[in-house]
Formats: sequence, C-alpha cells, structure tokens
Amino acid sequence: MATVYYDADADLGLVQARKVAVLGYGAQGEAHARNLRDSGCEVRVGLRAGSRSRDRAAAAGLPVAAPAEAVAWADLVALLVPEAEQPGVFEREVAPRLQPGDALLLAHGLSVHFGRLTPPDGVDVVMVAPKGPGPSVREQYRRGRGVPVLLAVAQDSSGKAWDLAKSYARAIGGTRAGALVTTVQEETETALFGAQAALGGGVATLARAAFDTLVAAGHQPEVAYLECVHQLGLVAELLQRHGLAGMTEGLSEVAEYGAATRGPRLVGEAASGHPAGQTGRTVRAGMPWLDGAEED
Repeated sequence: MATVYYDADADLGLVQARKVAVLGYGAQGEAHARNLRDSGCEVRVGLRAGSRSRDRAAAAGLPVAAPAEAVAWADLVALLVPEAEQPGVFEREVAPRLQPGDALLLAHGLSVHFGRLTPPDGVDVVMVAPKGPGPSVREQYRRGRGVPVLLAVAQDSSGKAWDLAKSYARAIGGTRAGALVTTVQEETETALFGAQAALGGGVATLARAAFDTLVAAGHQPEVAYLECVHQLGLVAELLQRHGLAGMTEGLSEVAEYGAATRGPRLVGEAASGHPAGQTGRTVRAGMPWLDGAEED
C-alpha cells in the first residue's frame, strides 16, 4: 500500500519558520507563492529584471526581488522556473548562494533525476509535485480543499527533509487531499509518460483524429466536435471519480461495447482485457483519499 500523509501528519510550523524564495511566477510558482503566504509563511518571489510577472506578483502583495537576492535571503529555495531554464538558473543564481542547512525544493524531478543540476552537500533536496495545474492548486486551496501531491526526498542532509517536505505540502494545500510518497525517479518517469503519451500525446491526438475522421466522412464539424472533443470532459470526470474500470459503468451500452472491443484496436492488445481493468479498479478503490479532493 502506498504511504499517504494528511494535514495531521505534517507540522506546518516547520515551513513557517523558514524564509522561502520562490523562483519563477508561472502557473505553479504563483500558486505555491500565494498559498505559502496565505499559510503564514514568509515568502519572496525571485524574478529577473524586466520579467512580465513582476507586476503580477507585486499586485498579489508578494515581495519581489532579483533571483540572487531572494536566494541569499532565503533558507528554503523553491526552484519553479521551467525545466529548460532550471540548470542555468541553478548554476548562476542558486548554487553559489546555498548554505549548509538550506533546502532546495522542486515541483518536478526531471532536473535532479537526469543530473541536470547537482545540489551541494549539506543541503536538503525535496520534491513536492502537485498532480494538477497551478490554477487548480490555487483555486482548491482557496476553497479549503487541495490537489494531491507526490513527495520525494533526493538528498536528506539534515535528517529532517521528509518532515520539511510534508510541511511544505501542507502549506500549499497538498495534505488536504493527500501527499503520496514516491521517488524522484518514479515521479519523473510517470509524469513524462503521462504528459506525453497518455495526455498531451495520446488523448489530444486521438480526439483530433476522431474529429477529422467524422468531418472527412461528411459530418458537420460542430457535431463532430461535440462528439469527439466536448464529451472528453465528461468522460474524464467519470475516470476521476470511478477509476479505469468503473468509469464504463456510467456510459451507454454502446460505449461500453466500444471500450471492450474498439479500444484494443486503437491502442494495442496489451492495453486491453479485463485483468488490467480490474487492476485499475483495485488501485482506485485503494485511494479513498482522492474522493472529493477536487470536486465542487
């Protein structure tokens, strides 16, 4: 069984006692910075001169400083710039200013897992990865709820890195929904596969191909769109609520038949069959902490 932490397992005071520099103010950076601030943490946002995000961060009431200045001030640095920029920002702005006892936090394990940045000894390196986009992380927090997060520790120099990771997760709302323990490798590999193969690559490409097929057959684009794109949101809700196997119970008999017979033709026989479906049902049943995590 997976290990999952909740609010009661996390000492919010640990991250409240830290000075937190959030580098980057994109979707995740904004959500983390604002949630941390609203959880009683002392936060500064590190943005380069000329960044278009400076005015937006200041308008949210967050202190803004140059990245190097924010890192020098902080003892917990959340490196939330895009992955492509992380090695350069880390080498220029972060690494020279990290001190023993400091902590480095990431929201995705890619840069650490593939050795694109190497934290110095004496620094804790933790990952708190929300399983949802930044706007959802912020909105669910504001509603008193949360988005599930994955927790991992890449370097535990202090012996207390796990406690800090749980504390940070609580501050951004993650332990309200559930903070699941993983490894940097597992988070990186599953996130890349999910984003590129299942979601961005698989679902989007399949929807477009289905839409194009119906339009090419002479059907109205509006009807094809409703059938192949619009309804994806409804099916996604069923998947989220009932899991891989249970979602078909909310579909029509025709759709159930398609799930059993046409899916394997599109994806391949390895993805078909009831054993995998039953596995999906069992996994979802073992995750009751997801119930209501992001529901209205």
